[in-house]
Parts: sequence; C-alpha cells; structure tokens
Amino acid sequence: MFLWLGLVLALWLNYETWQRDYALPVPPTATTATAAPSAKEVTGLAASVPQAAATTTGEASVAPQAAATSVTAPEASASPTSVTSTINVATDVLNVEISLRGGDLVLADLTQYPLVKGEDTRVRLLNTNPSNFYLLQTGLTGAAGEARPTHLADFEAAQTEYRLSDGADELRVPLVWRDAVSGVTVTKTYVFKRGQYRVDLRYDVENAGANAWRAASYAQILRNDPPVETSMFSVESYAFQGPAFYDGVKYEKLDREDAEDRALARDIQGGWIAGMQHHFVTAIVPAGSAAYRYTLKTDGNQYLLSTTGPSVTVAPGSGATFEETLFVGPKLQAQLEKTGPRLDLVADYGVLTLLAKPLFWLLEQAYKLTTNWGWSIVLITLLLKLVFYPLSESSGKSMAKMRVLGPRMKNLQETYKDDREKLGRAMMDLYKREKINPLAGCLPILIQMPVFFAFYWVLLESVEMRQAPFAFWIQDLSSRDPFFVLPVIMAGAMFVQYKLNPTPPDPIQAKVFMILPFIMSATFAFFPAGLVLYWVTNTLLSIAQQWNINRRIEAEAKKTRAA
Repeated sequence: MFLWLGLVLALWLNYETWQRDYALPVPPTATTATAAPSAKEVTGLAASVPQAAATTTGEASVAPQAAATSVTAPEASASPTSVTSTINVATDVLNVEISLRGGDLVLADLTQYPLVKGEDTRVRLLNTNPSNFYLLQTGLTGAAGEARPTHLADFEAAQTEYRLSDGADELRVPLVWRDAVSGVTVTKTYVFKRGQYRVDLRYDVENAGANAWRAASYAQILRNDPPVETSMFSVESYAFQGPAFYDGVKYEKLDREDAEDRALARDIQGGWIAGMQHHFVTAIVPAGSAAYRYTLKTDGNQYLLSTTGPSVTVAPGSGATFEETLFVGPKLQAQLEKTGPRLDLVADYGVLTLLAKPLFWLLEQAYKLTTNWGWSIVLITLLLKLVFYPLSESSGKSMAKMRVLGPRMKNLQETYKDDREKLGRAMMDLYKREKINPLAGCLPILIQMPVFFAFYWVLLESVEMRQAPFAFWIQDLSSRDPFFVLPVIMAGAMFVQYKLNPTPPDPIQAKVFMILPFIMSATFAFFPAGLVLYWVTNTLLSIAQQWNINRRIEAEAKKTRAA
C-alpha cells in the first residue's frame, strides 16, 4: 500500500510539472516579448478604452462602434513608461504613486512584506517597468469625440504627497478633471484606510453645462506577465499567475493561450476581476447593483482584463456618482472576504478548497492561541489525530494482531512454500479465526491523503505562512528546510513506524518498505517546511499510538497463552 501511495504521489507531482512545462505551448513571440517594449508595442492594449455596457436610464446606450475607440489624448501617452508627474501616497501598509495622466495607480509597494526575508526591499506589485509593467487603469468613458476623464486624460491635484497621519483611520486623495466645453467637473477620489489593502474609488460628477452628459465607469488590469520559470525547487512555479474573474457563481482562471478565454466578453453582475500571482493579487470589484461587461485582450505576454459598467446620463445642473473597489496586496483572506463577494477564492486551493478552507480556519484559530504558525500546525495535527483516533485505533489493533501472529504466519510460509495457492488459503483462514482485516491498516492512510494534499495547498498558497518563522533554524514555513533537518527526522520517524508494524511476508517487499522512509524523506526535502512539520508530527503521534496498542495486544496474547 505504501508503494501504491508513493506511486500516486510521484505521478501527481510529475503531472503538475508536465502541465506547467508542456501542456501550454509557448507562442512564437514569447521569446521576444520579455524584452523592454516600446511605446508602439504596447499602444494597442494600453490605449484601449472599453465601451459602455448598457444604459441605466431611458436614453439609448452608447453605440458600440463609437464607445470603445476614440478619446482626446495624445497618442504618446499610451506607453506605460510615459508617466509625466505622480502623487505619492503613503499609509501604514502601502506606498503608492498615482499618475496625473489618467489618475491611475502606477506603483504599489507593500511596506509590510519584504521581497526577501531580512532585507529592506519590499514586494512591488504595480510598476511602470517596461519589462514587466503592471497597472490599474480606471476612468469614465463615453462616445467618440467627447472628452471624458479616461485613463489617458489629465487630472489636477492640490498636493504632491499624502500621508496617513497618526491617529487617522482614513486618507482621501482627490483628483480633479474639468471640461470647459461641456461644463462638467469630475472629482476622482481614492480612499485608503489604515491597515487595509482595499482602496475605494469614487467619481463625483457635477454637470454645470446646458446639455446632458453621459458616461460609464470602467477599470482594467494591464500587465506584461512573462511566464514563471518552472522548477520543483520553486514554490512560486506551482501557483497560478495570470488573469482571473468571478461571475457571481463561479471563479475562473483564464488561459491566455485558449481561444475561448481570449474571446471573453460577458455581462456579469456581482463579480470581480483579478490579476493573480503567488501570495499577492490585484483585484477590481465593480458596484454590484448593475451588470458590467467583462473582457480580455492579449498580446504575447501582455494582457488587459477589463470591466465596464452601464452608461449613466447626468442631466444639466445635476450630479452623479460612480463607485468601484480596488484591492492591491497580499491574499489575506479576512480582508478579501470583506472587499468583494467570494474574493477570498483568489487564495487558490484548487479542487481541495472545501477541505482546505476549514483547515485554514482551524489554523487561524490555533494561531490566535499560539501566535506561531508552526505550533499551530502541530496543534491542528494533534486535533486531527484525535478526530481520527477511533478509526486509527481499530486499524492499529489489526496491525498489532498481525504482528503477534508473525511467527505463525512464518510457519505457514515454510509449510506451504511450494504451493502459493494453499498458502493464501491458509493465511486467510488464520485471519478469519483471529478476526483480523489485513487491509484495515491502509484505511487511515487513505483518509489522511486528502488532508495531506489540502495541507500542502494551504501552506503553499496562504500568504499568512509566507516567511512565517517556527523555531530555531525554521524561519520560513512556506519554503523548504534550509538544513534538511526535518526531512531527516521524518526518515527516522517513518523507519521507527515501519518497525512497529508487522513485517511483510515477502522478503523483497520487506526490503522495499525498509528503504521507503528514506525515499519519502528525499522527496519531502524540497516541500514547504510547514508540510514536513505536519507529516513529522503526525508520524510521531502515530508511533506513540501504535506502540501503546502493540503493548496492550502483546500483553493480552501473553495472558491467553498462559491460560
């Protein structure tokens, strides 16, 4: 059974690696797309202003041919590197820059997250670097030939720096756009909150002109996203990176090489879009009161994931408000849940989400008690062992009885060594008389395998585990043990566990089982240290339980023989 489980694990790891390496053929342009793009190369996506979806009034909606194309902005502004002047905004968790060209977020540093533990460089999500630019573009769009505050328009600001002051819980950054022809003024306000990676975006429109003014809000993620180099030694290569969205019912990751995904054009209410990567995410959550049009455009490694709302008509002498929510930061599930409907799904546990979510919740509760994620893993492993105790107790007794019957089974092997059919019948009769199920010992392992894989994804994908220390040399539970001490302990523990179980009747099988702990520990050596900690803890608890069961069964056997 151990051999089969080892084979399943090896096949699963090879399948995951194959999918990353070969399932999606690299397009011919991929080798050149990583070079710094010129303004001309990115114009097609960066200058794209989406069309409005539908009108919320009795007026006719914006014509599809007109709404998506022309805006009054210089063509040169299409390049992500053409940011003219910016405003710096600093909170307790974010350091961002907002460009006055478009009023977009063009840089975001996460001040609480070092890129490498112990170093000063912070994780940077948004940036204008030509080789890997990453922008959140927002604005209001309208018909062709009409000036609108798109991400290509110019804004004004009263200050060049904004700081979240001590004692304040909120920081508002207003940007103003004016159109003398229409008499319309739009105030685009970013709202930052203490301790939050959520950023609220609000447009206040005042129409002081003589004519009605119509616009639709939009937001989009523009990114040059070269593929991550795959490696079994890099946990980042196991996580999904790219565009994703939620349609109000289902969360979907978009494959940029798939023709159907590239043709995304859906009207969705109560959803969101996101730019995904390991541990971090940028997301846009439109207002849930209306349907928005979701679209995806790609160009080599670049993608533009957009969401566009319905047209709203602002009558002369009146005003209107447009609102959206942005998220730029780590995949902290507590904050994600409050930002958008099921936005916590970006902490992607895959097919084992139903099992991984409760496990993560239990780990969170344990962390509140221990304030250490490593000890939380140990505590939850103990809890799971208690939950499965009745099952493991029953299987442990069967294993212990088989161990006691070892000499009798050896006699049967010697008696029927030339007739394997009679040997099999004799052993089955012995099992029946002694009420032993030889397969019972496999059941706990089969039940633990889904828990093991769920733990794997929790430790791999949960940013809470990133760079989280345990004790001594283990200073990052999400990466491998730097000195391979835990894998060595794991090998020793599994070897002791093997000795406590009955010896397989086949000598070759017995030798294979003897070396299996060392093979498993070599495989686990490059797994996250938190996962190895879980397996070591579980094995040690299993050893203690099986030792106790063996002691009781052997004592009962001695009493029976004495009687």
